[in-house]
Amino acid sequence: MSSLFVRRLIVWGVSIALGVIISLLIIWFALPALSPDPGERPIGVMEYGIQYFLWTAGPLALMFVTILDHFMDTRIWPD
Repeated sequence: MSSLFVRRLIVWGVSIALGVIISLLIIWFALPALSPDPGERPIGVMEYGIQYFLWTAGPLALMFVTILDHFMDTRIWPD
């Protein structure tokens, strides 16, 4: 495996992990904090919805791919 391939795998792995983690933090902390009900409890992924969770995590992961692609010079996105 070439160095570029390994760097690209790292970029995708870290980006997907960060997208999932940030999405979970949004669901658990941001959504209850923005609720008009002051006693709102945190919700889970199943209550939020798997499809909505993927539509939240996917764009966040692509945002992290763009940032890491620039700094790790993997050329995933064309210049």
